[in-house]
Amino acid sequence: MELSHAAAAVGGRRIWSDVNLTVAAGEFVAVLGPNGVGKSTLLKMVLGLIPVAAGTVSVLGARPGQRNKRIGYLPQRRAFDPATRVRGVDIVRLGLDGDRWGVPVPGWVPGSRGTQIARRVDEVIDLVGASSYARRPIGQCSGGEQQRLLIAQALARRPELLILDEPLDSLDVTNQASVSALIREVSQSQEVAVLLVAHDVNPILSYLDQVIYLAHGGAVMGPPAQVITADTLTMLYSTPIDVLTDRTGRLVVVGQPDSPPQHHVPGPTRRR
Repeated sequence: MELSHAAAAVGGRRIWSDVNLTVAAGEFVAVLGPNGVGKSTLLKMVLGLIPVAAGTVSVLGARPGQRNKRIGYLPQRRAFDPATRVRGVDIVRLGLDGDRWGVPVPGWVPGSRGTQIARRVDEVIDLVGASSYARRPIGQCSGGEQQRLLIAQALARRPELLILDEPLDSLDVTNQASVSALIREVSQSQEVAVLLVAHDVNPILSYLDQVIYLAHGGAVMGPPAQVITADTLTMLYSTPIDVLTDRTGRLVVVGQPDSPPQHHVPGPTRRR
């Protein structure tokens, strides 16, 4: 995927411009930045859902939208309701034949095509480490388990590009780390380019090849060590940001502390 001096506009208003981005096969790239700067807009442009306002965008050697069958996409989501009875394995299968009406009858996979579909579903479930719970109702799976199954769904058609919109937002710290490691492993082992939108860079920082920060209508892109610096992030966010190194050499991004709460202390009460 390649963007050259690309610009995006929504409702006639320019969101960002002069963005240059190249994502190669097997690379893991994060799109970061404050709320409202156009991170999800970038994904929509890559998918061909909104037009390119300026510059050029090439996705898998074609214009956006022309190669979407070779793209795996996981949009923003909320957790499944606990009462949802559809099994995890059926959620994954929707990535292969979800364009057909209805959910397949459990255990019924007629013909050679059905056998191929069942085999591929088992393959991607095993790839994301979800075999032990994939036949449970999706509503009874934890947030991390649900996310692994949805990533398997996005991988079902062997995509060359995987687009993930805030896949870590609803997860606790432990699951953020495990899902981030999973995405990195899939990117490398399957030679899949990954473009991921995130709010918090810390869970994914050690797995990234490149980052792109969107802010103030522009962007800064490069390897994490070059882009994720205190000066660059402070400029982009317009608030003091520190970048620290822990004892293992990993970078940790720390924002300005929250202001302490102010409590009203009433004066002495006078008795009449």
